[in-house]
Amino acid sequence: MATRGIFEAERFVTGEAVEVELPPAGLPLRVASGLLDLLVIALLVLAVVFLVPLDIFLADAALGQAFLIVVMVLVMAGIPLALETLTRGRTVGKLVLGLRTVRDDTGPIGLRHATIRALVGTVELWLTLGSLALIVAMTNEKARRLGDLLAGTYVVRDRVRLQMTEPPQVSPRLADWVVGADIGVLPDALVVATRQFVGRAASLSPQARAQTGSELYAALLERVAPAPPPSAHPEEVMASVLAERRRRDEERLARADALRDRVLPPA
Repeated sequence: MATRGIFEAERFVTGEAVEVELPPAGLPLRVASGLLDLLVIALLVLAVVFLVPLDIFLADAALGQAFLIVVMVLVMAGIPLALETLTRGRTVGKLVLGLRTVRDDTGPIGLRHATIRALVGTVELWLTLGSLALIVAMTNEKARRLGDLLAGTYVVRDRVRLQMTEPPQVSPRLADWVVGADIGVLPDALVVATRQFVGRAASLSPQARAQTGSELYAALLERVAPAPPPSAHPEEVMASVLAERRRRDEERLARADALRDRVLPPA
């Protein structure tokens, strides 16, 4: 379904243009995180074996079986469930590697999601020695295991280095028009939404690209005169207007700096 854009009170709401999508963790990172979690669980089990007086359980077979069942439940489901619920999607391995489990809409997971992942994990991680989880994760682009598919979650890289995107450029075909155009005051929300749309237009679905682009284009044309040439593509117009606006802002700031240098004495 196409997302409807609304521009009001300095606020441009357009989900397709400003959608935040965290980068999914690759399969090697997920395997490494699982191995770290397995190592931590093994250390905890060893600590329990050395600290708990096992003579009590050896003397009573029923008590020993009950103790073994409790330990297995905690190891297979209890500890992962508790950790992911309390830390909103993290385990020890994920914390070390900078990973986090989130919902499909990138929101934090809750008890229901952690429970489904933990219960399904007893089968795909423990009963099949991880082979089922590995096979399923290799068949989808976000490396989601079966528990993720059923819970509606995936694992993301929580530590992402910020990368500066290339600023929009003036289209050569629109250079003469945009230099002489009167560009009014553009609300910050509209500028941000338009810049994000221009930068990620190629990654949007055709329907979302057309719908969101038309909404942003209409909002932008209300503040630009004269109208662009009829043959100009809306995305070319949006990129050219943003680039020209940036150039004019840079010139204005340069003039202000020069005036300040002439009026004020050097520090």
